[in-house]
Amino acid sequence: MENALFLLSKTLWLALQPDNLLVLLLLAGVVGLWLGRRYARVLLTLIAVPAALLLALPVGDLLLQPLETRFPRAPLPEQVAGIMVLGGSEDAELSVRWGQPQFNMAAERLMLLPALMQRYPDARVVVTGGSASVLHPEHRGADVARAWLESLPLDTGKVIFERDARNTWENAHESAQRLGGVPSEPWLLVTSAYHMPRSVGIFRELGWQVIPYPVDYYDTDGRYRPQFAVNLRDFVTGTREWTGLLIYHLLGRTDALFPAPEA
Repeated sequence: MENALFLLSKTLWLALQPDNLLVLLLLAGVVGLWLGRRYARVLLTLIAVPAALLLALPVGDLLLQPLETRFPRAPLPEQVAGIMVLGGSEDAELSVRWGQPQFNMAAERLMLLPALMQRYPDARVVVTGGSASVLHPEHRGADVARAWLESLPLDTGKVIFERDARNTWENAHESAQRLGGVPSEPWLLVTSAYHMPRSVGIFRELGWQVIPYPVDYYDTDGRYRPQFAVNLRDFVTGTREWTGLLIYHLLGRTDALFPAPEA
């Protein structure tokens, strides 16, 4: 069941994510023009106007801002039982290709871990990240994280590198299994700010008490940026995360549609 859901989610999102869908519709319009179809001009016009707005304006900020501000970063507590770092910042395929750890724009998820380990020397640590790739599942994010952390003057002997999780639900589920069950004491949860609401909802659904520690912010508070690629990236990221919130809640994997800080 889990494998089927994973493959279905990857296939549907590949076809429906905004940037891919835009290209498919443009191709349909071009083919229609060559075939002399009347719908082609109308289709291309309907695509061009919203596409220009999405590329030229920070529309993605409208989607990302409520996600990134849902869990404001609070002062760190005096003690935590553990530190949970969600994968997704590692580029496992490039790391294998070039023989050194490679990261993407979410690198802050892992970059802040050494400082947190020094602050909480007695805390347990889990870095969870397998492969979300259908074509190359052998490349695991946790392996990249291990290679980078072991290159630093840190004691990584106590770090659990969970390398089987393929999505956020499996991050929480597989980590709990590696720990012998859901911990009874609060853990610090480190992930991208836009990803925090869904992540908190998943851990709460499992009965795991977490303290959100958001990193990796995208929202510019609506500031105009004439950067087409960046605006499209932010729109795709926001669309994916809101879709994930809806689907995960419908599947019963989060405790709320839009998880919020506890009162």
